[in-house]
Amino acid sequence: MRIAIIALGSRGDVQPYVALGKGLQEAGHDVRLLTHQNYEKLVTAHGLAFWVMRGDAQEVAQSPEMRELLEKGNFLTISAYTAKAAKKAAVEWAEDGLIACDGVDLIIAGIGGVFLGISLAEKLKCPLLQAYYVPFTPTKAFPGALLPGSVPEMGGSFNRLTHHITRQVMWQASRSADQLIRKEKLDLPKAPFWGPYHSACVQGQPILYGYSPSVIPKPADWDTDMHVTGYWFLDSEDNWTPPADLVDFLNAGPPLVYIGFGSMSSRKPEETSKLIVEAVLQSKQRAILLSGWSGIQKSTLPESIFMIDSIPHAWLFPQVAAVIHHGGAGTTAAGLRAGVPSILIPFFADQPFWGQRVAQLGVGPKPIPRKKLSAEKLANAIHIAVTDSAMRDRAAQLGMRIRAENGVAQAVELIQQLETRV
Repeated sequence: MRIAIIALGSRGDVQPYVALGKGLQEAGHDVRLLTHQNYEKLVTAHGLAFWVMRGDAQEVAQSPEMRELLEKGNFLTISAYTAKAAKKAAVEWAEDGLIACDGVDLIIAGIGGVFLGISLAEKLKCPLLQAYYVPFTPTKAFPGALLPGSVPEMGGSFNRLTHHITRQVMWQASRSADQLIRKEKLDLPKAPFWGPYHSACVQGQPILYGYSPSVIPKPADWDTDMHVTGYWFLDSEDNWTPPADLVDFLNAGPPLVYIGFGSMSSRKPEETSKLIVEAVLQSKQRAILLSGWSGIQKSTLPESIFMIDSIPHAWLFPQVAAVIHHGGAGTTAAGLRAGVPSILIPFFADQPFWGQRVAQLGVGPKPIPRKKLSAEKLANAIHIAVTDSAMRDRAAQLGMRIRAENGVAQAVELIQQLETRV
């Protein structure tokens, strides 16, 4: 099949789809990946055809306005801001998407591109397969993954309602941009007011979820066309060689802790950096700190902390005592697969959901929301993660189960079954 995958957002949003695309291409399909210019190297390094969707998601994520919103962690205001930014790019994305998807047999999209994908699929009269790395289909089993972390679990009906609320928040924030491209570029009628979730292009197509059933089992109220495949990991760092000083630091003592917050940014980077350093010192642990916060220099760090610009999670995480991060789906998955406890500092979106899930599984302490983070709270969480033997055993067992899965292969097998329908 000729397959187009739309992957928009941060690197963590894009990477699972590169893994899925790579698996499909290795199975003999013609795959093109549609994403932002700044991910061209990521896409082409794995042998996939890169098709540009104009714009840079990192610029939006690092803007002063977004930094302030991220620290407040309000999903509604963040959605409104990102929707406004997306509307500016909507026409360009429709133009780019029409060119990139011309002649394809199937379009694949997740949360970052599903509305654009549906509009393109309707225009090009081809099916669209939904592929997500966070739960998105309504269920009674748990609350919506994208709502604020303070939403309580109040039973099945309430849980299901929160999913519908999430879907409407996302759609209503995107509706004006969708109307614009349908009218100006695609010559399509408006999508239904409540969203295109029942579009003809998605009917009869499976929905794939790229996370482990050992982390979130498939809910009993999902139908047979919904599949939890296992994580879509992208591991290809064969050429990567760790710096000698990093190896020396790792070997200089017992396993240390990793601290990194991905693409999340801070309005007060100096304050945050000092907080992290103080927490490490209070916990009496050694740490590897992923750079990203300004206001901190290697020369000012204590000897117990090593700072590095980037490092493959798959290489490092199995060697550490605990991983401390923002709770992005990809970093959470990497930490769980490594079989070590995780400490999540969620900012917004699905991050509080993953933080709660890690705690419920007993493989990490309770998450600390970013706006409530303190050196004392972080130091205490580090102490728990490195000393609680039962927690460490549970993390190790979960890691073994996740490593035994092959989410990409499972997803590819399900997608290949569509060939008879295309």
